[in-house]
Order: sequence, then structure tokens, then C-alpha cells
Amino acid sequence: MPRSTGWRRVLTGVLAGLTATVGLTTVSAAPAAAVTTTPAAVTKYSHTSRPGDYIGQGATVSYTPKTATITAGGTAEYVRFRAWADDTWWDVDLAAPQGEKLHPGVYRNAERAAFRTGRSPGLDVSGDGRGCNEVYGQFSVNQIETDADGAITLLDATYTQHCESATAPALTGVVKYRAYPLSYAYTSDAGDYIGQGLSATHTGATSTFGVRTWGDGIQYDVSGKRGYFTALLTPPTGRTLEAGHSYETRRSNDETYASLDVFGDGRGCNSSTGELTVGKLALNDDGTVKAFAATFVQHCEGGTPALRGTIHYYA
Repeated sequence: MPRSTGWRRVLTGVLAGLTATVGLTTVSAAPAAAVTTTPAAVTKYSHTSRPGDYIGQGATVSYTPKTATITAGGTAEYVRFRAWADDTWWDVDLAAPQGEKLHPGVYRNAERAAFRTGRSPGLDVSGDGRGCNEVYGQFSVNQIETDADGAITLLDATYTQHCESATAPALTGVVKYRAYPLSYAYTSDAGDYIGQGLSATHTGATSTFGVRTWGDGIQYDVSGKRGYFTALLTPPTGRTLEAGHSYETRRSNDETYASLDVFGDGRGCNSSTGELTVGKLALNDDGTVKAFAATFVQHCEGGTPALRGTIHYYA
């Protein structure tokens, strides 16, 4: 029967170096050789407007630096994001509660940013000459960084806005400014012991992520949404993990198979089969993991049900 791994949950807790602004954990270990690829920062804006929404007029838009000019200004107290192309423009204001700074998390019961009251966070999305007198909504900050002067240098957020009434049709959007992908998502088939047949997506708004070299491979940890997951990923004996490569896996590696061992919340496999594909892997000069992206499929105890996952760690 599948093994219990409750004792292994401490692995997340012992990782050092938590960075609050982006939910990052990194620990130094022996360097691992790798074919590296340089991660690319993402800047984009998109929104979807429900029929009847005054701001978006029921339309869907999407912009990148190739199609629009996109900027982010302000500080962690009050951010203004703007995208414009030709005669079309969109502004997104995100404000922390009075006296606070924005950090990764979910901000509910948002009011119009410039006129927020009490301890309410602020949100205000306008465009093409249309704006709300009153705003009802919420937003999530996945990543945010500032420079030494407090100016915004990185932003990754999503929002939902209702104009003039809490029951008005919604405008939902995605805001990214020089942000690197940071998430963990999984889908578990019915009968899969590890994922219990569920699916979930973890982002910086809800979860923290840890990565470190682990022997010749990588240990990746996720904590959030009342759950803990760890993935131990090791290349076949005598080889290195390489970006762009796929590996057939077992729970323990040997000359033929890479090791894939994904466990969490006290549940783990005694044996497994599967596949690991490394999308990106970049190391710092001291050998610590700078960026990592991968997908995996794990079958526990030789069964058919699968746990399928996607890892994005600044890549």
C-alpha cells in the first residue's frame, strides 16, 4: 500500500532565506551541472469583460510589448499600471490599505483606490474615457518588487472589478510587469493516492515555493492552501538534468531511469513510474537554482491513475 510520509513535511520548514515580496525560498547545496536556458521576464495585460460591464464593454483584450506600450509606476503603497496602443488605453490602480504596503496575498473588499476608506484595499480599472464612481472587487498580488528608492520594478497581479454595484457584471484582468512565472499546478486522476483525485493551482498570492539542489538533482517544495507538496527530481546515474530533455522515471534513479518522487500531506509512493520533462534550468554562480520549469507524470505503485504537474520557478 502507499506509504505515509508525514515525517517528510519538515523539509519545507527547514529551507532558509524566505523573501516575503515574492514567496521565495532558496538554500545553497552542492552545485549540479546543467544545460541552462535564460528565463525571460513577462510583461502583458489582458482582461475579460462580462456583457453589461461598463468599463470593458463586454469585450476581451490582450496586449504585450509587441502590441502596446506597457508601464508600471508608483510604490508598494500605490501602483499604477498602464497599457496603451494607438488611441486605446487602460489604467489599473492597486493600493494597499492605508499605512501598509502591497505584498503577495489576496486583497478582498476593495474600494475605488483613490477614495478607499478605513483599512480597505484599493482597486480602480479605467480605460478609453470610462471609469467607475464606486468600485467593488478584489485583487491578488502574486509577486511584487521595488528598487532601493521604493519604485515598482516587478508586478504580477490579477483582479476582479464590479463597477458601481457589487452585483454589476465583472471585469477580470491579468497584470504582469517584468514578472517571471512562479506557480505549481497539478491534476490528479480518480484513484491517484497522492493528489486524491483533485486539481489545484498554487501562485504567489496563496503559496510559498522553495527550491534547492538535492544530490545531483533538485528538491522543490510548495506550501499553501492547507497543503504541502515536495518533488524530488534526480537524473539517471552519471548524468545531469538538462533543459529540453524528457526522462522516463522511477521513484529511485539508476543508469536508465531518472528519479521522480512527488509526495505531500503525509502521502507518498513506495514505487512509481512516470515521466519528467525539464523545460528550463538555470543556476547561479554558486550553484544554487536560479530558475526551473518542468512538467511531470507520476503513477503510484504501478497503477494507471496519474498525478500530472507543472512547475514554474521564475521560468
